Amino acid sequence: MKIHEYQAKEILKKYGVPVPKGGVAFTPEEAERIAQELGGGTVVVKAQIHAGGRGKGGGVKLAHSPAEAREVASRILGMQLITHQTGPEGRIVKRVLVEQGMDIEQELYLGIVLDRSKSRLVVMASQAGGMDIEQVAAESPEQILREVVDPAVGLQGFQARKLSFGLGLSGDLVRKGAQFILALYRAYVESDGSLAEINPLVRTKGGDLLALDAKITLDDNALGRHPDLAALRDLDEEEPLEVEASNYKLNYIKLDGSVGCMVNGAGLAMATMDIIKLAGAAPANFLDVGGGANVQTVENGFRILMSDANVKAVLINIFGGIVRCDRVAEGVVQALKNVNVRMPVVVRLEGTNAEEGSRILENSGLNFTVARGLKDAAEKVVAATR
Repeated sequence: MKIHEYQAKEILKKYGVPVPKGGVAFTPEEAERIAQELGGGTVVVKAQIHAGGRGKGGGVKLAHSPAEAREVASRILGMQLITHQTGPEGRIVKRVLVEQGMDIEQELYLGIVLDRSKSRLVVMASQAGGMDIEQVAAESPEQILREVVDPAVGLQGFQARKLSFGLGLSGDLVRKGAQFILALYRAYVESDGSLAEINPLVRTKGGDLLALDAKITLDDNALGRHPDLAALRDLDEEEPLEVEASNYKLNYIKLDGSVGCMVNGAGLAMATMDIIKLAGAAPANFLDVGGGANVQTVENGFRILMSDANVKAVLINIFGGIVRCDRVAEGVVQALKNVNVRMPVVVRLEGTNAEEGSRILENSGLNFTVARGLKDAAEKVVAATR
């Protein structure tokens, strides 16, 4: 689950990670008040959306007085902010973060991510702060320092000091850097994060280290342990169909293709999307209805697919392992009687009672195309979109 920058900084503050003073504003008047409370000097007004590249899109501006903060906030609030991560449709800005201006000496990078190939957390640091870390990794990978964390003991002090030295810090800043890294690690682990990124981590001319920007992504599967963090979810920043699917407890991700996919099992869903691409079209979604698909599950899945204007045809790909294919077929027939399906539907069943399931579909009187094999299913559904 993604959260806003100001929410990430509230989490970091709890663990002793230094962040600039500031507050969130939903109106220009609130932005002016926060700027006044910060001393009336220079502040930064930052659009709060779940996407990077806000500054390049015009969503981050300096203001040199409370009155100017109000004027800047009035321009940013309500704007359609387009960045390289939002896509051409952009996001509507509904809140801004107003923070004290910093006297910056140097910009650095610090991040924590799970390396699934190692089954370990990796702490990354670089002197190339303020840049996209993906660009640094591609063009100058030697600039990224990495420390792999043993989960049995956690991040050790010597590792934090090593990273601190690697960032080019010296004197008392080495100690501050190590403390910063260890505090960020605690915040990440105890909040069940899946990503933490401080870009930039700034060194001020006064000799302080601060998280000027902060991005934290939380593990959805752990939110049951953190009701306070679950409350940070901003539905306005999520794809509406994905929000609706989550209400039905469906694993759904919207994509930009034309073939709607309904599959049981994440691995089979990935393979289904691959073979659709191979057949010459693109999937409109990832939808895993799970191993225990029933009438209600299939019906809710169809409601989601029918709500996507890009979907031109639907491929139902079911492997009968945990669930029997004949029961799935009965569920599909009943669901289609309850949902107004306006497009071709191709069904491929394999596994337990697959033949019986196919007969149920063919004898239903409904307009199905029953496929024999995954390749045949992909070719038929792609042809149906055309």
